[in-house]
Amino acid sequence: MWKAKPAHGHLHPSAGATCSDMVMEPIVGSPKPVLWAAFTSAAMQPTRIAVARTQPQEAQETGGWKYKDVEPTLKIKEVDGLELVKKFSEQMESMLRRKVEAVERLVEAAEDADLNHEYNSSLEFDYYNSLLINEKDENDNYVELGDEFILEPNEHFNNLLVNTTYSDIQLPTNVYNKDPDILNGVYMSEALNPVFVDNFERDPTLTWQYFGSSTGFFRLYPGIKWLPDENGVISFDCRNRGWYIQAATSPKDIVIIVDVSGSMKGLRMTIAKHTIVTILDTLGENDFVNIIAYNDYVHFIEPCFKGILVQADRDNREHFKQLVDELQAKGVGTVNKALTESFKILREFRDAGQGGLCNQAIMLITDGAVEDYEAVFEKYNWPDRKVRVFTYLIGREVTFAPNVKWIACNNKGYYTQISTLADVQENVMEYLHVLSRPMVINHDHDIIWTEAYMDSALFASQAQSLLLMTTVAMPVFSKKNETRSHGILLGVVGSDVPLRELLKLAPRYKLGVHGYAFLNTNNGYILSHPDLRPLYKEGKKLKPKPNYNSVDLSEVEWEDQDEILRTAMINGETGYLSMDVKVPVDKGKRVLFLTNDYFFTDISGTPFSLGVVLSRGHGEYILLGNTSVEEGLHDLLQPDLSLANEWIYCITDIDPDHRKLSQLEAVIRFLTGEEPDLECDEELVQEVLFDAVVTAPMEAYWTTLALNMSTESEAGVEMAFLGTRAGLMRSALYVGSEKLSNRKFLTRKDKESIFTMDHFPLWYRRAAEHPPGSFIYSIVSEDDSEGGGLPKVVTVSTAVAVSVDGKMGIAAAVGVQIKLELLQRKFWMAMQQCSAFDGACPLSCQDDVLNCFLIDNNGFILVSKRPPEIGKFLGVVDGSVMTQLLNMGMFRRVTMYDYQAMCKVPYHHHSGARPLLSPIYAFLAALKWLISDFLIFLLEFNMSSFWHSENVADAKAVFHHSHKHKKHDTLQPCDTEYPVFVYEPAIKETNGLIECGDCQKMFVAQQIASSNLLLLVTDATCDCSIFPPVLLDAKEVKYNASVKCDRMRSQKLRRRPDTCHAFHPEENAQDCGGAAELSVSPMLLLLPPALLVR
Repeated sequence: MWKAKPAHGHLHPSAGATCSDMVMEPIVGSPKPVLWAAFTSAAMQPTRIAVARTQPQEAQETGGWKYKDVEPTLKIKEVDGLELVKKFSEQMESMLRRKVEAVERLVEAAEDADLNHEYNSSLEFDYYNSLLINEKDENDNYVELGDEFILEPNEHFNNLLVNTTYSDIQLPTNVYNKDPDILNGVYMSEALNPVFVDNFERDPTLTWQYFGSSTGFFRLYPGIKWLPDENGVISFDCRNRGWYIQAATSPKDIVIIVDVSGSMKGLRMTIAKHTIVTILDTLGENDFVNIIAYNDYVHFIEPCFKGILVQADRDNREHFKQLVDELQAKGVGTVNKALTESFKILREFRDAGQGGLCNQAIMLITDGAVEDYEAVFEKYNWPDRKVRVFTYLIGREVTFAPNVKWIACNNKGYYTQISTLADVQENVMEYLHVLSRPMVINHDHDIIWTEAYMDSALFASQAQSLLLMTTVAMPVFSKKNETRSHGILLGVVGSDVPLRELLKLAPRYKLGVHGYAFLNTNNGYILSHPDLRPLYKEGKKLKPKPNYNSVDLSEVEWEDQDEILRTAMINGETGYLSMDVKVPVDKGKRVLFLTNDYFFTDISGTPFSLGVVLSRGHGEYILLGNTSVEEGLHDLLQPDLSLANEWIYCITDIDPDHRKLSQLEAVIRFLTGEEPDLECDEELVQEVLFDAVVTAPMEAYWTTLALNMSTESEAGVEMAFLGTRAGLMRSALYVGSEKLSNRKFLTRKDKESIFTMDHFPLWYRRAAEHPPGSFIYSIVSEDDSEGGGLPKVVTVSTAVAVSVDGKMGIAAAVGVQIKLELLQRKFWMAMQQCSAFDGACPLSCQDDVLNCFLIDNNGFILVSKRPPEIGKFLGVVDGSVMTQLLNMGMFRRVTMYDYQAMCKVPYHHHSGARPLLSPIYAFLAALKWLISDFLIFLLEFNMSSFWHSENVADAKAVFHHSHKHKKHDTLQPCDTEYPVFVYEPAIKETNGLIECGDCQKMFVAQQIASSNLLLLVTDATCDCSIFPPVLLDAKEVKYNASVKCDRMRSQKLRRRPDTCHAFHPEENAQDCGGAAELSVSPMLLLLPPALLVR
């Protein structure tokens, strides 16, 4: 095999060739594959930021290595996207199947334990209560139910303190921990402990496993210490969680009817509202709902939803809750019309094949019913009784109880009376047990998978890891023959699957610079996508957005306007689709124009579909090199090298002995044979070895540069770095780490600047989309710079492309980070040197009559005479010139959309125009030399062997800069549109006069070759403030009432769950409530009502 090392420490400058001679050609690829020609041509020259002159041939032959050794081992392979997506899908299916098997073992154990358990109403039994464990009384004795419970931090569980040998029990505050039902259930479910442990040993990738009981207790493995919220309350009730409800019942269409007559005033209305909200919380995205309020007349609480049912997704549920809060009691109640309206809607939906197409129910919430309503049931529901009716009698009055109970019992429903806020939760839950009866009697164990969610409630008190996850769950039934017709649901067993674990099976390195994988559900909602932004900032806190888990695929892939991709994926098809897309980067300040190929297929046994996206061109090629382990290992051990820690080179999170290892340490131990048990991705490790060898000479080269840089002329170069397609990074510091102007760059604090599971670094992605050989300069905008002050650094990067047999792949990107002062110093020096021209400079940028700017291809200012303008958008600083550049076609405005934005509710402000200075004429001649002279400097600067990547810290702006929130602003989800401005490279230079009322303003703009920069010189004396500024602010897309209503009513395509259990002939419909006894926790009676509503 081979090894490439520098022939000399650095190259010797020779006269005759400029840097520009060297840099352009090789990157595109010579007839034979020259590996990463960029390193030889530009990175391998003497890099004084002063003028560098070297012969191109010499650069390639003596640069840092000899490529002839490498050529035979280089191949570029085309990626087969369909094959890739099918392979990823199969791996995901088998991983998820293992989770299902674990849950099935728990269900079997729980049902067997119940079968063998005889109920004992006087049972006494001590268990580990997660609130009380390790608590002691004043005599230093453990409190009752609070024995010693050993807890240790565990990396696999987000470093929480856990006990992996035992589970413990959590109870909501409103459930009494010594209730006989609780004690019998906890005692019976002790049988799950050995199964939890066995499951975890069989599949160490399992996370939380649990059993949620229908009586309200929650058995969690591994056991943790549960802490109450700031009010001392534990509000978490497992029976309220999506996974419990989905597993316990089939999809349901529900109409809630609420009595708002005058008799419901006061506490009754409060209880009724809380009851509706609790019912809404039991619904999910497979369910459909509407709410009707009645007194003298019937009205839909959302007039837009008149006569229909809407999907009970989070958006609609939250919308209903706001409307319920505004209900007021007045008038006289007549229930018949409301019942008639409800039956009609349900029948229409059933006949049209819309809605959940399974269970249908009416929830009647009233303080009494006096009319003769039998005729309504005879006409609409008897004898088939396709619609169940559940009744909730509000208040302590029992006069109407027989009537209200009769309604439920004659329509296969359930009756409860709710006289206090504390009763609401338990009583609402009863309807779920009735709906679960047919499934229980049939013993149908349906496997359900939930939408993405962050269970912050579960661990809010300990570690707000806020990881997106899905849950696999199954119902647990009583198998006892004597209670068969009652269909007793014991509870639900579940296990969490973090979605990141699933995406690890679609490794980043196989998808190219811009590629990605994503998952969506049968309802079209995003499960995982790199552009899903589930959190927003309120003050300094990150919070989940209210609608974070009902973001539709069409709102993220919004170019799919005919929803072809969405339809195919919801239908579980396998196929491929191509789309031109605009990809926002750098928090929406910049945009990449890509042609993406979408490959998709379903994940068998789940309601999910997987998509894989590859960008056309270099994104569909993978570079394959070969080297020996010995050579690669030697170079992997260099101190300046690191690997992407979020990528999976080796699996380190299963074996506790491996968890302490970084990915680089794991790869080295795998290669040296120190850890034979390590499981590693051999293809990726081979790529890393190859990249380590090829980039090894950079270390010596960068060291030589450091020795050669004269402190005065080069003061300001802070760092050189490179990244390869295998996630390998090298960097060299030219100042002490404590002196770096941007310390977050290339660290986890600046995710945009490093390789993550979701994306390549921003400086790499932007460089890959510019012509090979060009340098991408980028500046941190002022909102993103450390401490919020003026930007201090510029990042410059360029892509390293390799061609083999006409195919071009991006092998790496390389860059430098320099102090902004250095760029400014060079710029102003270039602006003063006119010696090549006849006589003295006609004008200079130092003159008061001129403004000179260096701007990038998105219009952001890198250099200006006035420091506060640096990092700002040109349109904000000078609206007149930006408007003219847009009119002349040198820049164009691209409209982008954000369907996950958060907007202020009460008011918004915006900044006014800034007047820009004053008038003069005649400097067009002067500008020619300004530009040509600066051009020479810039090429010299570029060619310095630093190739610098775009500003990573750049990527720190708020997605829309207009959203700096004050404390009093409340934010709510909204749709916004915002502009991005893009330079049109076809226009190399332009000039013109702007009519500004009393004067004319002249300007000249010219592109600087081989870069993303433009030089702009304007007249400083003509006041053009009559032109408004050109702003980047995002604007909320306001929909008029009819459009808004159409959007809310529209029923998007969705795939229904495969199974339905609506009725069973053996069901005991006479078990319809009225005698339920509740044991309420004594502590609960002491709580103020406000907390209970929470």
